Amino acid sequence: MKKIIPLLLIPTLLINAAYATSIFNSDIENLITTLKAPTPIISDLKQLTDEIGGRLTGTQANKKSVNWALKKFHEAGVTAKKEPFTMPRAWSEKTISAKVFNRQINFSPRIVAMPFTKKTHYRGLTAIIVNLNKGTESDFEKVNTDLYLKDKWLLIETDILDDKIGINGLFQEYTNAVTIEERALAVEATGIIYMSSRPKNLLYRHLPSSGVDNKLPIVVMERESAQRTQRLINSGESLKLTAQINILGEKSYQANNVVAEITGDTFPEQIVLIGAHIDSFDLGTGALDNGANVSLVIDLARQIKKLGIVPKRTIRFVLFNGEEQGMYGSWGYTQTHIDELDNHVLAATIDIGTGAISGFFINGREEIKASVDSVLHPVAELGPFSQVIDPVVGTDNYDFMMQGIANLVANQANANYASNYHAQSDTFDKVDQQQLKINSAIMGATILGIANLDEIQWQRQTAEQVVEMVEKFNIEQAMKTFGLQQSWRDNKRGIQH
Repeated sequence: MKKIIPLLLIPTLLINAAYATSIFNSDIENLITTLKAPTPIISDLKQLTDEIGGRLTGTQANKKSVNWALKKFHEAGVTAKKEPFTMPRAWSEKTISAKVFNRQINFSPRIVAMPFTKKTHYRGLTAIIVNLNKGTESDFEKVNTDLYLKDKWLLIETDILDDKIGINGLFQEYTNAVTIEERALAVEATGIIYMSSRPKNLLYRHLPSSGVDNKLPIVVMERESAQRTQRLINSGESLKLTAQINILGEKSYQANNVVAEITGDTFPEQIVLIGAHIDSFDLGTGALDNGANVSLVIDLARQIKKLGIVPKRTIRFVLFNGEEQGMYGSWGYTQTHIDELDNHVLAATIDIGTGAISGFFINGREEIKASVDSVLHPVAELGPFSQVIDPVVGTDNYDFMMQGIANLVANQANANYASNYHAQSDTFDKVDQQQLKINSAIMGATILGIANLDEIQWQRQTAEQVVEMVEKFNIEQAMKTFGLQQSWRDNKRGIQH
C-alpha cells in the first residue's frame, strides 16, 4: 500500500495545482480589468497636486503628503505605516532675486537656486559675469589666463531641452554639469549661472553634481534674460550680477517613507516591492514627477485589496521620500530593512511621468528577463514589450541594485516628461490620464505576476557580483553624475564590498 497511495494521490494533486493556477490567472485578469476601468487614481492625483502641491522633502507640504498617502492606504484597508530615515541636510529656497547691471544697464532677471546652494549675505553676492559659452574644457582654457575666472560669476549656455530631444538630452545636461562644476570650483569662481534649457521664461531646478556637498552658489536664469546678458557681454559690455539668496535650513533632519503591504499566503516572508517617490521639487506641483505614479501605487494596493486577492508572496507598496535630493528615502529603506533584504525577490520603480510603458530596464539581471516577459503576457495587447539589460542610475532602484536585489525600472516613452522636468510647468494638466490608467494595468500585471510565480529563478547577488555588474556596465560615471560614486567607493552605500 505504501507504493499505491502516492499513485492514487497524483491525480488529486494535479487537479489542485491546476485549480490554484486557474485562481491566480483569474486574479491577474480581474486586476487588469479593474485597473483599466474607472478608479480613484485620477482624483487622488488631483488632490495630491492641486491641493497639496509641490512636495520638497522637509517642507510642510511634504509632511502633509505623507499623511495624505498613509490615510489613502488605510481607507483602502491596507496595512501601512510611516518609516523614518535621516536626510543629511535641510534645504528650501525662501526668497531669491537677481540684478544684472553696469552704469548704463540695469534689469532684474528671474532666477532660482539649485538645491543645496547656500544663502548669501542679505545684501547679496556681487561679481562680474563672464560668458563661458558651453563651459567646455576649451571654453575654460580660452579665458582662464592669469586667474581671470577667480571670483567671477560664470554664465553657462545650455542647449534647448524639449520633448523631441527627450530624456537623452536631460541626462546629457546632468553629465555636462559634472565637469562644469568641477572646473568652476578649481578656478575658484564666485558661482555658476546656468541659462535655462527651457524657453519662454520657464525655470526649474535639479540636483547639482556634488549633491548635499555642493559648495558653489548655482542658479538657473530664465533663458531669454540669460541670452540678453550673453549678447550684451559679447558686444563689449562689462556686467555684474547681484544675487540675493535666502535659504531655509542646514542641519540634518528626519523624514518619512510610507510603507504599505498585502501579506502573501504561500511565501509570506518573500517580498515583491513596487515603489514611487512621493517628494517633488517645489516650483511646479509634481504631477509627472512623480505624483502620477504615487497615485498608481496607491490605486494598485487599493484594487488588490478590494478584489480580495491574496498573492503568494507579500507585495510591499513603498512611497519613497527624499528622492530628488539623492534617493535618500530608498537608501534609508534598505538600511531599515537590511536584515530582510535577502527575502526581497524584486523591487520595481516607476518614475518617468505618464509616458507609455514599453517594458522594463532589468538593470544587468539577464536571469530575470524570462520571468518578466512571461508576466507581461496578460497585457500583451498593451505592448509590445521588450526588456533592456542596461542598469539605470538616477532613481529609487539604485540602492536595491547596489544591494544585489533584482530590480526593475519602467521603461517609458519620453512623452512630455523632459520639457516639464522639475519645472513650474509640471502640473496636473500635463498628465496623460488615459495612459496612466494603462500603465497601472501593466504595473499591476507585472507585480502580481511576479508575486504569484511558482518559483523564483534568481537570488540576491553577492558583493562580488554587484562589483562585477558595476564594472561590466561601466556605471561609475553615471553614479558620479548623481553624486553617488564616492559613497559607493567608500563602502558607505550599497552592499559591503
